[in-house]
Amino acid sequence: MMTDTPVYQILGLTRSEYVRIVDILEREPTPTELAMFSVEWSEHCGYPRSRDYLRTLPREGKFAPMVGTDAGGIVLDGRIVVFKAESHNHPSQVEPKAGAATGVGGIVRDILSMGARPVALLDSLRFGDARDARTAFFVKGVVDGIQHYGNCIGVPTVGGEVTFDAAFSGNCLVNVMCVGVVEGERVMTSEAPAGQSVMFLGSRTGRDGIGGCSVLASREFSEADQKRPTVQIGDPFAGKCLIEATLEAIASGAVIAMKDMGAAGLTCTTSEMAAAGGVGMEVELEKVPRREAGMEPFELMMSESQERMLAAVAPGREQEVVDIYHRWGLQAHVVGRTVEGGELIIRDEGEIVAQLPVVALTSPETIPLPYSAPPAGAEIPLDVERPQGGWGEALLTLLGAPNIASRAWIFRQYDHTVQTNTVVPPGRADAAVIRLPITVEGATRGLAMTMDANPRLCGLDPYEGARQAVAEAARNLVCVGAEPAGVTDCLNFGNPEKPERFWQFVRAIEGLGDACRALHIPVVSGNVSFFNESPQGAVLPTPTIGMVGVLQDVTQARSMGLLGEGYDLVLLGNLSGALGGSEYATEICCAGGGNIAVLDMERESALHKTVLAAHAEGIVAAAHDLSEGGLMIAVAECCIAGGVGARLDLKDIPAETPADLAALYFGEAPSRILVSLLPEDHERLQALAAEHGVPYRRLGSTAGRHLVVHGPGSEEWGSTLSAMRRRHASLPDLLGL
Repeated sequence: MMTDTPVYQILGLTRSEYVRIVDILEREPTPTELAMFSVEWSEHCGYPRSRDYLRTLPREGKFAPMVGTDAGGIVLDGRIVVFKAESHNHPSQVEPKAGAATGVGGIVRDILSMGARPVALLDSLRFGDARDARTAFFVKGVVDGIQHYGNCIGVPTVGGEVTFDAAFSGNCLVNVMCVGVVEGERVMTSEAPAGQSVMFLGSRTGRDGIGGCSVLASREFSEADQKRPTVQIGDPFAGKCLIEATLEAIASGAVIAMKDMGAAGLTCTTSEMAAAGGVGMEVELEKVPRREAGMEPFELMMSESQERMLAAVAPGREQEVVDIYHRWGLQAHVVGRTVEGGELIIRDEGEIVAQLPVVALTSPETIPLPYSAPPAGAEIPLDVERPQGGWGEALLTLLGAPNIASRAWIFRQYDHTVQTNTVVPPGRADAAVIRLPITVEGATRGLAMTMDANPRLCGLDPYEGARQAVAEAARNLVCVGAEPAGVTDCLNFGNPEKPERFWQFVRAIEGLGDACRALHIPVVSGNVSFFNESPQGAVLPTPTIGMVGVLQDVTQARSMGLLGEGYDLVLLGNLSGALGGSEYATEICCAGGGNIAVLDMERESALHKTVLAAHAEGIVAAAHDLSEGGLMIAVAECCIAGGVGARLDLKDIPAETPADLAALYFGEAPSRILVSLLPEDHERLQALAAEHGVPYRRLGSTAGRHLVVHGPGSEEWGSTLSAMRRRHASLPDLLGL
C-alpha cells in the first residue's frame, strides 16, 4: 500500500532528528544508515529522553560496584556478582510466549557478555484485571514463555512477583532479571582496541525482530497485530549452547571484547563496541550467516534475531574460536575488523552501504521534555465499615485476592533446582537465596535476590512509591538474613512526550535515587521502558527494583515459614498501617484512594540493622515483611508456609471504629517485619530493637491448626489453617486456568 509518510518517520525518527543526520553526514543518508540511526537513537538504545536523569542515580555503596556496559555488579571476595533487569513489554503484549521467552534469552546474554555464568533468573510481571477473561491468555502465554526458555537453558528461575490491575490490560509488563558470577580476572569488557578481528557468533540472522526497538518499543500501541514481524523468535536450545560456547571461548583468552546482539542487533554491537574502545570498525555483511535469502543490508543491520553475540578476537586466534562454536553447533565467522579512527564502515559485496562516525551514532542528543504534575483531584475519603461476614471473612477474601493469592501455580512451572544451588526456593520467603562458589573461613557465601514494585502506590505518588519499592526490596533481603548490596532497575512508564507521564518518571527517579543513597546501595545497571500505553490508557508508573544481598554464611538463611508450636511472634515496627492504596481498600472497600503511609528512611535503616543483628546472633527462626494486606496477611502467610496456627493478643490496642480496626489488621505501611523466635530470645531481641529505636510488640505465639485473634474490645475472630490455605491457593480458579 502506498503512503506519503516519510521513511524516517516510519522508522520512529522525528523531522529534527532527520535534519541532524543530514548535517552529520553532510549528505542524505543511505537506507542502511537511516535504519541504523533509527535504532541507535531510539529510547530503547540511546536513552535520549531519560539519560540525564539516570546519571543522577548513586553508583557507590557498601559493596564495591562494577558498572559495565551490558550489565553491572558488585565485587565479592575476588569475584563479580553481575546482575541486570530488562523489559520485554511490547513484544509480550503482541506475542506473549515468544515475547517473554526472548526477554529471558536477552537478559541472559547481557550477563553472558560480561563473562559471567548465569546462575539465577527472576521475573516481575504485570497483567490486567485478573477477573477479565482476556488476562488469562497473557498470563498463560508469558508464564509458558518464561518456563520454556529458562528451563531449557538450565538457569533456575528462583523468584519474582506478579501484579494484576486494569491499568495493564492494554499493555502488560514483562521485566526479567538475571544474576551471574565471574572470577574477577575473567570479567569481559566491550572495549575493543584497534587491530582485532570482529567475529559473529551464535545463530543465523533472519528477519524476525526488525525494528523491535525503534518501532515496537518506542511508541504507543495502536493496532498491535500489525507489529507481529517485529517480535523476535527464540531458540532456547541454541541459547544453552551459546552459554557454554561463549564461556569456553572467553576462558581460552582469545576473546578481547564482547557484546550481546540484542536490541538493534548488528547496529548496536558494532557501533557501541567501537565507541567503547575509541576505534572504528569495518564490517562485511556478505559474511554474516543468514537463514533467509534476499535480505537487504538494512535488514541485516536492524534484525534482532536471537542467540547471537559479537566479539573482538585476537588476530591469529580466530580458528580457536571457530572450533569452539562449531563444536557446540553454532555459527562463528570473521565479519570485520577494528581499525584506527572513529568511522563505522559497512560493506555488502564490496559496496559501501553505510559510512558514518561512531560517536554520532552512539551519542544521540538528549531530548529535553516538559513535565508537569497532574492536577490534584478531589480527595475521596475511604468509607470504612465493618466488613460483611466479619474480620475472619475479610482475611479469607484478601488471601484469595489477585495481588495476594499464592503464585505457586506460576512458579511451580519454573525449574528452580537446576544447578543445585538454590537454598531458599520460590514461595518460601520474601527473597530467594542461592549458594555461591565462594568459601571464606569455612563459611559458604550466599546470595539473596528479589524484585519489587508497587504500581498502585506509584500511581498515587511516584516519588513515594519508588522510595518504598527500594525499601521493600531491601526488607525482603533482610528478612532472609542478607545485607542489601546492589540494585538494578527496570523503569516502566507511559508516553514520555505527555508532560504528566514524564513527570511520573522524573519523580520516580528522584525517589529511587534518594532511597538508594539513604540505604547506601549502588544502582549498577538498569533499563528504561517508555511508551507503555495503548488506547485504553497508560500503565501505572512501575519502577521495578531488582536487588541482591549477601549472606556471609548461606546456612543461616531463614524463610518465613513458622517452624512449629511454641515459638513467639514479634512485630518490629509500628502496629497499625494506612488504608490508602491498600489491598483492603481495593478489595473490601472497592476504592483506590485515601492517604498513604510515608516512608521514614532513618526508621527503615534502623529496622534493617536490628533484624540483621538478630540474624547474626542466631535468634531469628523466621521473618516476613509486612506488605500487601498488612499485619494479618503476613501472619496468615507465615502460618500457611509453616503449617501451624497462631494465637494473637491485641486486646489492649486502642482501636474502636471499623476504620481503626481495619488499619490495625490490614493497613499497609513500610518499615515493619514480623519475626518468629524462641521465648527465651525475647530479651535479646527487645534489647536490639531498643538500641536502634525500633518499636517492639509481642503479638502472641504459634499453636494448633487455627489462627485466632483476640482483638480490641475482647472480640475474638480467626480462621482455620485449612480454610486459609484453600483460599490462598485460588489464583488458578480466579483466572479460569
